[in-house]
Amino acid sequence: MIELDNVVHGYGGDPLLDGVSLDLAPGSFHFLTGPSGAGKTTFLKLCSMHLLPQSGSVRVFGRDAGQMSRDDIARARRRIGVVHQDCQFLDHLSVIDNVALPLAVADSDNLPGTDEVAELLAWVGLSGLSGNLPPTLSGGERQRAALARAVVMSPEVILADEPTGNLDWDMSLRILQLLVELNRMGKAVIVATHDLNLIRTAKAQVQARVLRLKDRHLQVAGADL
Repeated sequence: MIELDNVVHGYGGDPLLDGVSLDLAPGSFHFLTGPSGAGKTTFLKLCSMHLLPQSGSVRVFGRDAGQMSRDDIARARRRIGVVHQDCQFLDHLSVIDNVALPLAVADSDNLPGTDEVAELLAWVGLSGLSGNLPPTLSGGERQRAALARAVVMSPEVILADEPTGNLDWDMSLRILQLLVELNRMGKAVIVATHDLNLIRTAKAQVQARVLRLKDRHLQVAGADL
């Protein structure tokens, strides 16, 4: 689905990622760990084609991202749901309108309607808050709304960047359970996190591979988390 082959990327000076490779299989679940500044967000942006590598290649759904047109990249991104660290809501729109925003941007006849979006909000436990504005939501509610927005287009891949970073343990487990459910539906999932306890808990529920970014390279973590 997404293949990184010997990818190098940085922002001036030494590369942040050097020789990074990954083959993301359908239905797989990966955790991505590493210290702050190791390149976790950059890695996810390469997977979603919001960045292109300085060298090496990124192939998404069988096509080289570097050879794709802007329209082709936009179409491919609709098959990838991204949960950003900062949620990036439009504060003047209601929760349901924020969640439905990718549908309006896609402008296609073959998309979920209002009832389906409402069902999605119920799935994440926000049915009673659909008319609220984002500033009224708690941190956990914002993250669940962000997850709903990420999956409203029924993507095949979910990329979640520190989705539990500012949440208490109970809410972190709730977000994790939603991600596990998505994986059981056949979605490939990558979760960037520094929370090793969350990873240990998840590994009892789902067959997850743990990757670690360290010293510019991507490593497969051992069992001693």
